[in-house]
Amino acid sequence: MLHWAKTRVINSVSGMFAHAEMPLRHTRDFPGDPGLCGPGSISWRVIGDVSVFIGGIRALLIQAAHPEVVAGVDDHSRYRDDPLGRLSRTSFYVTSATFGAMPEVTEAIGLVNSAHQGVSGTSHRDRSYSASTPELAAWVHNSLTDSFLEAYQRFGGRLSPPQADQFVVEQTRVGEILGASPLPTTAAELRKWITGHPALAPSPGMQAAVRFLQNPPIPAAQKAGYRILMNGAITTIPRELTSVLGLTAAPGTRVSSTAMVLGLRRIMKNSPAWQAALERCGVPYDSRLFRENAN
Repeated sequence: MLHWAKTRVINSVSGMFAHAEMPLRHTRDFPGDPGLCGPGSISWRVIGDVSVFIGGIRALLIQAAHPEVVAGVDDHSRYRDDPLGRLSRTSFYVTSATFGAMPEVTEAIGLVNSAHQGVSGTSHRDRSYSASTPELAAWVHNSLTDSFLEAYQRFGGRLSPPQADQFVVEQTRVGEILGASPLPTTAAELRKWITGHPALAPSPGMQAAVRFLQNPPIPAAQKAGYRILMNGAITTIPRELTSVLGLTAAPGTRVSSTAMVLGLRRIMKNSPAWQAALERCGVPYDSRLFRENAN
């Protein structure tokens, strides 16, 4: 009975990310290739942890606070029609860029850059936008970096200040290939850049994105858990941003979201992509940290 319950949880969570090509399917074809980050990186530890689910939701909320970024999503994305497809494609990109061998990294980032071609227009406040501009790419990339780091610090493990800075530096390597700029190189500089960004403001696109993220069209069995994670994400967003987004965490949210992350960590353990990357690099690891038959 316990095994059945664990399997159901694993399939339920993993199924949300199975609506696009699975990342690292051919990673064994590149033996010894450490990719951008490598086995000793902080990025493998942070993005290999289940707290990444909260980090991903947090990033989507924060990204919506930039009127030109969210206008690009609202005007050009099919996220309302295919939310799990977009989620799966984002997961493919993050996983490949973090854990992939260099050919897989290059392919994933190339797909993102190709998707951004032609994503341009004018926001509700009559400012032009283009997804390929370094400044808008930086908002998307930097909010992801800050969100994964904050989610891990609150719901994962504790990184020392030098380790947190190392994570930020590792993630700038991805940002550089994306063509994003500026790319802060410390956790403190990154947080200051995000919370003090002069372009942030409420917008119709933001309101639509927040409503969607609060109630996405996913199966009821998954939605209950998703809402706990989303509320946990809200607790980690600085006040400067929640005031723009119009979000407030419900009482007791931190307790329930912490309990859920702990439960998911016990059941799902660490990312199978992390395991596959370690095997590709020929690095010994403790198999108890990963699920059996993870890959």
